[in-house]
Amino acid sequence: MARWTGEWLQTVSSGGPSSQEEAPRWPGERLGLPESGPLSVAGSGRRFVALLADLIVASLLTAIFTRPNYSDLAAMQEHNLWALVTWAVITVVPVTLFGFTPGMALTGIRVARLDGKAVVGLWRAALRGVLTFFIIPAAVRNADNRGWHDRLTNTVVVTLR
Repeated sequence: MARWTGEWLQTVSSGGPSSQEEAPRWPGERLGLPESGPLSVAGSGRRFVALLADLIVASLLTAIFTRPNYSDLAAMQEHNLWALVTWAVITVVPVTLFGFTPGMALTGIRVARLDGKAVVGLWRAALRGVLTFFIIPAAVRNADNRGWHDRLTNTVVVTLR
């Protein structure tokens, strides 16, 4: 991420939050991110629209190769499994290599590492995908608008435009 943020992006200090610490004025302030504009923390709306777009892309790609049979439960389950596999692939592979999914590209957001490295990497992308699948880890956010999946992988979702 260093090439997108320069040297101003630093990780949060290793000390835990104290009772004397004042609340941040905007999401990402503690992380050294700007209040608005490029490289500010992405809002929940953009993130949700990106997730919906990814789910739609996964459904459309799955429909090209498998035809759902609504009268056969086993065929529907197989179709749903392929849709899940397709969603996992379009979520994990692009985030690993580029830092964003097709839906994130559409909404102008990306996943960035807090340690300044440019590539998110496979284990971070895979863990984020698994935790997003379970919804709650991605939905429960802190003051910096980071879900459990972001905090566990030391990442943040930022705007590009």
